[in-house]
Amino acid sequence: MVVTVLEEMRIRSLGVIDDAVVELSPGFTAVTGETGAGKTMVVTSLGLLLGGRADPALVRIGAKSAVVEGRITLAPGAPAMLRAEEAGAELDEGALLISRTVSAEGRSRAHLGGRSVPVGMLGELADDLVAVHGQTDQQGLLRPARQRKALDRYAGDAVGAPGAAYATAYRRLRAVAAELDELTTRARERAQEADLLRFGLTEIAAVEPLAGEDTELAAEAERLGHAEALASAASLAHAALAGNPEDPEGVDATTLVGGAGRALDAVKAHDPVLAGLADRMGEIAILLTDVAGELAGYADNLDADPRRLAAVEERRAALTGLTRKYGADIDAVLAWSEESAARLTELEGDDERIGELTAERDALRAELSGLAQALTDARTEAAARFAEAVTAELASLAMPHARVSFDIRQTESPDESAGVDVGGRSVVYGPHGADEVELLLAPHPGAQPRPIAKGASGGELSRVMLAVEVVFAGSDPVPTYLFDEVDAGVGGKAAVEVGRRLAKLARSAQVVVVTHLPQVAAFADRQLLVEKTVDGSVTSSGVTVLEGEDRVRELSRMLAGQEDSETARAHAEELLATARSDA
Repeated sequence: MVVTVLEEMRIRSLGVIDDAVVELSPGFTAVTGETGAGKTMVVTSLGLLLGGRADPALVRIGAKSAVVEGRITLAPGAPAMLRAEEAGAELDEGALLISRTVSAEGRSRAHLGGRSVPVGMLGELADDLVAVHGQTDQQGLLRPARQRKALDRYAGDAVGAPGAAYATAYRRLRAVAAELDELTTRARERAQEADLLRFGLTEIAAVEPLAGEDTELAAEAERLGHAEALASAASLAHAALAGNPEDPEGVDATTLVGGAGRALDAVKAHDPVLAGLADRMGEIAILLTDVAGELAGYADNLDADPRRLAAVEERRAALTGLTRKYGADIDAVLAWSEESAARLTELEGDDERIGELTAERDALRAELSGLAQALTDARTEAAARFAEAVTAELASLAMPHARVSFDIRQTESPDESAGVDVGGRSVVYGPHGADEVELLLAPHPGAQPRPIAKGASGGELSRVMLAVEVVFAGSDPVPTYLFDEVDAGVGGKAAVEVGRRLAKLARSAQVVVVTHLPQVAAFADRQLLVEKTVDGSVTSSGVTVLEGEDRVRELSRMLAGQEDSETARAHAEELLATARSDA
């Protein structure tokens, strides 16, 4: 059966590491070495492969860039495999190749299965591949928000389902409240806007303008203002075309053209060219007759009434009053009127909208009350199981009398109408419900449970962290766990128990531990030594797989600082024997 395993990493020019290959086993791998040898660079390298922040200060002095490459075998159908294939990644015999390059100038590039991808893509895969825990993660566990997330993660769908519904209702409530707040706080401004719109619409309605009316009236005013000149010109033109009845001997254009036409008609049969000219002369005669008739009609119909001119100018003045306020012309005024009527309808509907939003807000708040109560109930039930499981794990980590519990509480809302109802009380609520979750520890009988930030020593906190992760492994496992010196502050028998517990966790997942404790390293299926050598001004690190005598020597060094101490060697061999007997 193929399982998801981080097989190896190659690290080049990162920190003190020049060029090293880290070979990992499917079970429990311990990474050891002297302080400053570069053990933490293993954790940093994996962080880069998983989309962590690229710090140019990590690039080895003198190098142009640092490169980390990883090879991960993926189980068929694993979420990470499907996501990688969607991104266009190609697998190499069932393994996914990941590469991250960080330049000395700060630029960062990522490759997934031979395909260049955004660094964020590596971060998306991280949650399905590796859980990384170090000293900073322990500090994170001290925050109540992180503890609530841990509890919710453990509870699974019991919290996830109502939590998703709660989040949807909460976002909608925020949007409704924001709109309601705008409508109510800006009521005066909107009322003033509505009054201005009503005034403008009333003024336009009183005039009743028609589309294009201003253009038509301008033309009519121009005509009426020059009526006498227009009539005189039309009469003279008509006389020139059709003759003046009062001057029988006068010559007009119609008579002359008619004579010319008759002259050509008489001979056009003898020459086609002249026949064409005769036809055109006939057309001219017809056109002159038509124009003369229209000139006579124009002169007869021309209205020179001063009263009509006054009425036109008065109407134009009324229209000009509108165009000065509401648009460049009457068409623009009518467009403004249409838009303003729609806006006024919207503003006049504010009261109705406020009522609708108020009702929706109250309904959403009632819905949130029910969902918040469901979240509280689910968290309370899960907290009891989670605390019991973690307490049992602590007993296996040399803390037999320690007790872990959760304090799940709510804060009463100062404004009863602004809270949600949980347990018959109006309480403050947020995007994740109304609960404040805090992990408590009573390290020994008779001790009052206190927040782990105040009630746990460094060693106790490390073991609580490990216990929490072991419990998670049973309910929400990831393929690989990386612990960076989470055994800090632990020693003696407790250290042996930590090693034993990590070995148990490794039965169901790949576990990589960066440690300085021989009691922990002895339980590893594979031990890697990060060793630094100094050659002039160039420092390089190598990573070696320790086996047999070499592993005994390294455990001796970790125990007594002396690889060749007989007492330390005997103790190292005893640790290895104890670990093998537990396997």
